[in-house]
Amino acid sequence: MKPWPLVRRLSVIGVAALLAVRAAAAADVQVMISSGFYGVYSELGPAFERASGDHLVTTRGPSMGDSPEAIPARLARGEVADVVILDGGAADELGKRGLVRLDSKTELARSLIGMVVREGAAKPDIGSVEAFRDTLLAAKSIAYSDSGSGTYLSTKLFARLGVAGEIAGKSRKVRGPPSGEPVAAVVARGEAEIGFQQVSELIHVPGISFVGAIPAELQPMFTFAGALASTVQQPEAAAALLRFLASPEAAPVIVKAGLAPPSER
Repeated sequence: MKPWPLVRRLSVIGVAALLAVRAAAAADVQVMISSGFYGVYSELGPAFERASGDHLVTTRGPSMGDSPEAIPARLARGEVADVVILDGGAADELGKRGLVRLDSKTELARSLIGMVVREGAAKPDIGSVEAFRDTLLAAKSIAYSDSGSGTYLSTKLFARLGVAGEIAGKSRKVRGPPSGEPVAAVVARGEAEIGFQQVSELIHVPGISFVGAIPAELQPMFTFAGALASTVQQPEAAAALLRFLASPEAAPVIVKAGLAPPSER
């Protein structure tokens, strides 16, 4: 007998157990989510829906930044959400602003920033801090996201390495989904020589070669987290979704997406 596909097994084993305490009627659950965890969510969401009977209504946007599609901007102007899934630091900021319930914050995965080049191009050395710095200075053009990873690079890391001034004129910020695209797509078209984003947002884009994660000493140790919105209308269903996404049963899908489960310290 062939083993059941992973998400089918999850729908029977993981979700059923996690939803055992729920007796409420099926609900429409409004989810706002950023790109970094979206691959995991899009695979596990249907299993949750089948087991719970709930329907996930999904809105995408960056964790932060100046885009009108960014999750903080959406919440600030009153868009409806039951649960938000985004960069963990951004979740903390939303809690300070009263837009999410910080006591509901649930860590879902850990993430690293990675680098790509166009498919077929030579892979630069980024194995040490000095080699990484040299790669930045030698690159003809650099692209980074308008969300958490790009904000860290452009406002902190480049300055820390002493290269912010030298690379400012050859760097560009890329607006992400839903109206934009992954940084890797820009690199694949040859519009940037090197590109940076969270690994989970890079590795599945065609036309690029994944160089690797930037040196460990330079990683900000991003996490992805979920939290209930302060105006949540379906608290039980939203909390059940977060329990499932953080469960051990979800770990294989998280790893496949280029992330690490939160339990791996």
